[in-house]
Amino acid sequence: MQGDKEVIDYMNKLLAGELMARDQYFIHSRMYAEWGYTKLFDRIGHEMEDETQHANEFIRRILMLGGTPEMTPEPVRVGKNVPEMLQFDLDTELSVRQALKDGIKLCEEKQDYVTRDLLVNQLKDTEEDHAHWLEQQLRLIKMLGEQNYLQSQM
Repeated sequence: MQGDKEVIDYMNKLLAGELMARDQYFIHSRMYAEWGYTKLFDRIGHEMEDETQHANEFIRRILMLGGTPEMTPEPVRVGKNVPEMLQFDLDTELSVRQALKDGIKLCEEKQDYVTRDLLVNQLKDTEEDHAHWLEQQLRLIKMLGEQNYLQSQM
């Protein structure tokens, strides 16, 4: 099936963001493991798997639309401490959220409702799972103090 070129190009842009998020979560999860923050390691490892699944869905859709997936991720931002890592991850999720909204609008204009539904499902996951959890963690750091928060993550 041949899809709209503009939709395929935009899907490749979204794929680059998902690949970056996957890689960023990957390095952050391994840093948490090294530092002994096993709860953060587990959760961010889960997020890495989610981003890998999102990338997989984009790749499959791009192929189905007759496009070629571009596998070059956007640049990764690696934090140097837990609050910075969580903030970088939240920044990524907020960027992905806006990109998904813009993609949904494009798909509606091009009447590609199947791709639109894929993006809507990923938007729900981004807002309700990823971004919300990261916002909670940053709020807990402010409420408890960094040291108390970090102790709770061991």
